[in-house]
Amino acid sequence: MTTSSPASPQKGRAIHWESIKLPAWLTGVIGGVAIIILWWMIAVLFVTSTGAHPIPTPLEVVQSYVTSGWEYYWRNFSVTLVEAGIGYLWGNGIALVLAALVLVVPRLEGVATQLAIITYCIPIVAVGMLAIVVIPPPGVGEPSGTAILLAALSVFFTTVVGALLGLKSADRSSLDLITVYGGNSFTQLVKVRLIAALPAILNALQIAVPAAFLGAVLGEFFGKIEVGVGIAMILAQQNSNAPLVWALALASGAVALAGFALLGLLARAIAPWSKGKA
Repeated sequence: MTTSSPASPQKGRAIHWESIKLPAWLTGVIGGVAIIILWWMIAVLFVTSTGAHPIPTPLEVVQSYVTSGWEYYWRNFSVTLVEAGIGYLWGNGIALVLAALVLVVPRLEGVATQLAIITYCIPIVAVGMLAIVVIPPPGVGEPSGTAILLAALSVFFTTVVGALLGLKSADRSSLDLITVYGGNSFTQLVKVRLIAALPAILNALQIAVPAAFLGAVLGEFFGKIEVGVGIAMILAQQNSNAPLVWALALASGAVALAGFALLGLLARAIAPWSKGKA
């Protein structure tokens, strides 16, 4: 008769951390807190040879928001947003018209592609230096033509490429059906290609939002203006007001991110079938 051995204590299960899934909002909160802690540590520990702390702490940046006031940020950001908006409309409008024209007249594709590449490859700093010579300075509180031009150039390439790829992704059988019923290239563009290209065009327009805002801010560095985010950063830097420079930079990032997210929601509403597509 055999006796059974005493049961061995049950081993603890190994925890597989990769299987643990946190909510997206919680992950974002943890990441944000980690970034703030790291930023605070760098600001405190990084000291120059003269004993100064060139990087402000998060608390100093928040205090800069309070001391500057809402009116200061609204006065500067409202002008830059107008410049970015006008440049966004002009740059994307010309890009979409050019992409549609290529589909109607295919021989223009080489010219359109080369034009888009040229605008992308020319350093935007060089364009800004030329623009301040050609474009007259704006009046007080008026948008800068240089900022509008750089905002338009910043979005042109992305939208041209995205629109061309989207317009060419139309179903071949649908295009042939239009041809069989006597339709021409313009009919194909209106009836089939625009609908097929809508997700790609909306993605390109969404990416263009932060680019337009950045282009407008860079344009203000060159334009002879008195109000705007770019000139506000220059003045804060000249006054050695590091917290204000950081506050303006972070506020610019928040505005660009808000515009990107807003257009993303609009794209989901216009083309819900594009959800999840790159």
